[in-house]
Amino acid sequence: MMSSRFVRNAKKSLALLAALATAVAPISVSAQGISLLRDAEIEAYLDDYSRPIFAAAGLNPKSIQILVVNDPTFNAFAGGRYMGVNSGLFTFAKTPNEIEGVIAHEAGHLAGNHSARTAEAIANAGRPMILGLLLAAGAIAAGAPEAGIGLLGLGQNVALADFLVYSRSQEATADQSSITYLDRLGHSTKGAMDIWSRMRNYQIITGQRVNPFLQSHPLANDRFSALQERAMASPYFDKQDSPEEMRRLHLIQAKIKGFLHEPHETLRDYPLSDQSDPAHYARAVAYYRNSDIEKALKEVRILTAEHPEYPYFHELEGQILFEYGQTREAIEPNRKSVALLPNNALMRLALARSLLATSEPALIKEAEGELKRATLLEPDNSFAWYELARAYSEQGDDAKANLATAESRFHAGAMPDANQFARRALPGLERGTTEWRKAMDIILATQPAEGAPPLPSARPETKTPPPAPQEKKKPDVPDPVIIDDSTN
Repeated sequence: MMSSRFVRNAKKSLALLAALATAVAPISVSAQGISLLRDAEIEAYLDDYSRPIFAAAGLNPKSIQILVVNDPTFNAFAGGRYMGVNSGLFTFAKTPNEIEGVIAHEAGHLAGNHSARTAEAIANAGRPMILGLLLAAGAIAAGAPEAGIGLLGLGQNVALADFLVYSRSQEATADQSSITYLDRLGHSTKGAMDIWSRMRNYQIITGQRVNPFLQSHPLANDRFSALQERAMASPYFDKQDSPEEMRRLHLIQAKIKGFLHEPHETLRDYPLSDQSDPAHYARAVAYYRNSDIEKALKEVRILTAEHPEYPYFHELEGQILFEYGQTREAIEPNRKSVALLPNNALMRLALARSLLATSEPALIKEAEGELKRATLLEPDNSFAWYELARAYSEQGDDAKANLATAESRFHAGAMPDANQFARRALPGLERGTTEWRKAMDIILATQPAEGAPPLPSARPETKTPPPAPQEKKKPDVPDPVIIDDSTN
């Protein structure tokens, strides 16, 4: 598991999406400071549960990008082509079906195009108020209505109230849509009811007494009452998650707690007396974060021995070995994870890093191949491009190293750097090749309007053929002069 900026466009959308967040407690997500997680196991889990729901909602399952937010609170958001969930959703949920209920709710926002309609509602409130409305709505959705009001003047409060009524209606529509989608799939609606019920209890226990007219989301009590009759009438209401589905969720919960909670908390929650797979998983991560490598490896190797077909256990073993300097030993578990999950860019990236760390020419060449595959699987993965630049540099190919660096900087949003490195790459690339065209594309896409060097010529270079050899002329020699001196 690693934290990174996944896509630069996601941040641009989050200011608007803050008003669509399913918040029951203060949230830390913001347009400027959001922290996203990359983890192959969690992403695969969300893919497996989300894509069928998107299809049931009439959406193109492949068109939605799923983000995992590093935040311990229960929260989710959706809009445009994005759906995001906080890491706290996994630790708050008790069953996979509860997570399905939240995903189905967010699919309702996507199917209803609520982010675009929210933009219209905000625009109708008056352009000068847009920034204030966004900030206030985000604060109120996070459970701080006083702060939200403080962001607005008295004359803007009416506009805010009108906007929030519109937001609450969207939430109610998404709630109802979630039941429809789960019914279409033949999945239980009980999870949706259970999670809203626990949200309602949370609000009661924490003593949240807020004005319901100053909420962007309906209070959990109202949501529960509105859905209860319809959800319980579903023929699939009592359908339960399978033991394997429960085990999969428990493994992810253990992993998240191991990485994101304090190690002593994780070891308290998963004592040595617990010999389940999730407990071994959580302790392995906790020991690793405590720098107790022997114990960490012992725990994870129990899992790899008992479940050699599970790629994420091998991935964790490789990560532990790599991070603590045993780079050559990290290669084998990383190879196993790639063999088990060949179409995952993060797995190939981890293997490539361990190969690069050896500094051996043959293994560096192998790393280059793994990184090329990783960038094909995830063309916008700036870190994979950065590592590919390292692989090229180690092999003395400066032109391709500069081009890969340009790709890395481009996908990181650093356009001036991308332009500069693409220009450096051009002289060493053969005109007309794929690499040369990529460098030109980056230069054209990142060229500032003013003050930049002139664009290189995009026309393939035409070489003038050398002149044909000509027959060498002999120097002119005057005819010999015959001197007749016979008269002498």
